[in-house]
Amino acid sequence: MKRSLLAAAALTAFAGVASAQSSVNIGGIIDLAARSVKNPGGTIRTLSPEGMQSNRFIVRAVEDLGGGMRASFWLEAAIAPDTGGGSANVTPGATPGGLTWTRRSTVSLSGGWGEIRLGRDYTPTFWTHTLFDPFNTVGVAAQTNLITPTGSPATTVVRADNMIGYFLPGGLGGIYGQFNVAAGEGTTGNKYIGGRIGYAAGPLNVAFAYGITDKTGTMVDDLKAWNFGGSYNLGFATIITQYHSYKYNGRELKNAVIGGTVPFGANTLKLTYARSGDFRAATQLGLGYQYDLSKRTALYSNFSRVNNKRGSGFVASASGRAPTAAQIANGFNSTGYEFGIRHSF
Repeated sequence: MKRSLLAAAALTAFAGVASAQSSVNIGGIIDLAARSVKNPGGTIRTLSPEGMQSNRFIVRAVEDLGGGMRASFWLEAAIAPDTGGGSANVTPGATPGGLTWTRRSTVSLSGGWGEIRLGRDYTPTFWTHTLFDPFNTVGVAAQTNLITPTGSPATTVVRADNMIGYFLPGGLGGIYGQFNVAAGEGTTGNKYIGGRIGYAAGPLNVAFAYGITDKTGTMVDDLKAWNFGGSYNLGFATIITQYHSYKYNGRELKNAVIGGTVPFGANTLKLTYARSGDFRAATQLGLGYQYDLSKRTALYSNFSRVNNKRGSGFVASASGRAPTAAQIANGFNSTGYEFGIRHSF
């Protein structure tokens, strides 16, 4: 999936980085799908990015400092191969932008004691979302279709800027975890604290995460998020489940997901059922099929149907037509399907 950057000497940014004790690598994912989303206002068909995995371009390096110590950096940019832009969501007709390293931009120091990581990265709670979702939180069947806390101004639901994180070392009998804090630096919704603890051994993987984003001028209280995820490999299939809660503005959005994957040869079947409750109620059924042409290239097809109760406005994909206030008030269904190809390098 990754290649040594043999032309590093020709790139000023990386000149002199590579040595006998260090390495610079590039890698990434290109994923595009023909997608159709039907909402009450009609059907919109698009060529959309990210039906199976998020598009990204990665540059990273690791230097061996000796004595088991390593220094590293990781730069990860979102890309939109449907438009050639440097963002996964480019408005149709808009001029594509350049690369920005907003997916991840970190520098780390690690050793037998763990890892200290500085920069922009996933929050602990989002790690649970993406690791315990057969659809990797992308595409028409992503379980995040029912969890985005609409109305919250917090910017730390998926990633946080200005983070300092500590990650537990390996070799702890399957236990893993992290603790993160992010300085607000005067930016609304950026001050954050959270952590994650998990256990992975044999066929079992479970994790719990919690995070708080300080309230802003438009919120009556802090945004508090916690979730639990688990998976168990039965051999012929892997069962996956997750539960999460977002509390903000005196309300709580709860969501439960159960699903699984069934691999057979080069094929994989995927299935999820998700349900959100309390002030925004909806259900989602997701079905998927993946065929691996190689270790790096796969064809796939996904389908989902979201059923909203009155007052809920969840959709199978933001690529579809936005529902009106009247449609949300009455409740509506959203259906999406896609056929795509994913290539990693």
